[in-house]
Parts: sequence; C-alpha cells; structure tokens
Amino acid sequence: MKSILEGRPQLKKEVDKIAEVAGYLWQNGWAERNGGNITVNITEYVDDEIRNMPAISEVKQIGETLPHLKGQYFFCKGTGKRMRDLARWPMDNASVIRILDDCASYVIIADNPVQPTSELPSHLLVHDRQIELGSGYKATVHTHPIELVAMSHNRKFLGKDVLTRILWSMIPETKAFCPLGLGIVPYELPGSNKLADATLKELEDYDVVMWEKHGVFAKGKDVMDAFDQIDVLSKSAKIYLDCKAMGFEPEGMSDAQMKEMSKAFNLPK
Repeated sequence: MKSILEGRPQLKKEVDKIAEVAGYLWQNGWAERNGGNITVNITEYVDDEIRNMPAISEVKQIGETLPHLKGQYFFCKGTGKRMRDLARWPMDNASVIRILDDCASYVIIADNPVQPTSELPSHLLVHDRQIELGSGYKATVHTHPIELVAMSHNRKFLGKDVLTRILWSMIPETKAFCPLGLGIVPYELPGSNKLADATLKELEDYDVVMWEKHGVFAKGKDVMDAFDQIDVLSKSAKIYLDCKAMGFEPEGMSDAQMKEMSKAFNLPK
C-alpha cells in the first residue's frame, strides 16, 4: 500500500518538518523513551482522494465533543512511540486521523493503524479552540525541556509571570521570539481532564505553558514555530542556571531595557 505522502509534496514537506522537530526534541534530551507528543492540523493539504480514503481502524471516541473539528485531519504521534523513531520513520510512528461528523469521534486513515497519543483529547481541545478563534495556529507540541522543568521545582518561580520575567531578562531574543511569555499550570495528573482544561485556559494568554514538574505545551503556526518558542525559553533557562552554577544571581536585563525592546520590536507585552 502506498503512503499518503506519495504524490503530495506539500504534505510530505509538512511531515518532514515534523520529523525534523522530533529529532531536535530527542537530541536536546527533551524526549526520553516515548515522552512528548506532536499533533498537527494538516487539513489544508487534504485532497479529494484523501477525503475518500476508507478507515483503517474502528471508530474511536475522543471523549469530548469539539464542534469546530468536523471533517478536520490531523497528523498525530502514536502512543508509546519514541520521538527518535518518529524522526526517522514518521509514518511508522504516527498516523493521520479524520474527525467524523459527530465531532466526538475519529478514524485512522493512513498509513498504518497507529493509535494516537493518549493525550490526543487535550491536543484536539486546543486545536478546536484555535479554529474557533481563527488564530491560524495548527501545531501543538508537548515535550520535557530539562532546565525549564528544573526551574518549575522552585515554588517562587510559579507565580504569574515570575518565570516569564526571569527568562525574558536573560537574553534579548527570548522576548522577541516568545513575546507572550510562559504560562504556568500547577501540577495535575498527566493526561487528566483537569490538566487539559487548565492548559486551554492558559493558552488564551500564552503560546507556551509550563506544566509544573512535568514539561511544556506549546501551540504554533506550524510545528517549527512551536518548537522555536520552546527552544528560546530553554536557552534562557540554561543561561540562568549556568549563572547560578557559577555562584552568582544573574543580573538580567532591566525593566527599562525590556520596555525598550518591546517598543523597538512592537511586542505585545
């Protein structure tokens, strides 16, 4: 059976981008074993042949009714699959799903019946909201950046925008390329509805959300956009922790310097 990517250069380009990001997550040490997830809305690359593809799985329930996802198509990392394998063999470690007309269920249509991540409902909840808002955000990435997770173990960093202020102040590019900062979700059981609901709430104001003692969840225009924002925040966390390891508290950019940055780059905050 031929791959859904054959003869579809734009779709293949998007999946290649997902595979590239999966490799970066693994190389950075952010995706141990099967840790992390990627879900991308690929509906814009779907043609009539794909729409007519038969299901290769039984109908599966999402657990939520998501009215804006009717007839949408998603590339989803498989449950139990490793990012390092997704990077090498994306269509063997993920699947393409179609949301059915009831907006509460889906089927797998390609390439193999790889069960999507157990956190699929959380990801789809975010995608549904982005379509409702008309935001243009089409990718969600969950991963475990070491230094950011380490900083979430310090209670003093978990107040609203405390960590954002620290990370922005470490290097000018952080505020420029992650202008909304970092939202905070207090610890909740991984995969729980409480975690999903709290994440959705924080994503109203932020593009990247820290899950206390767990990892981050980011939304982006595409998978590279989501990764880039996590990457710049992680770089700032490394700078902060390197300064601490050298025995001093980093000075950081002043409020006046960051205000100047915001004005110069026309940033929202």
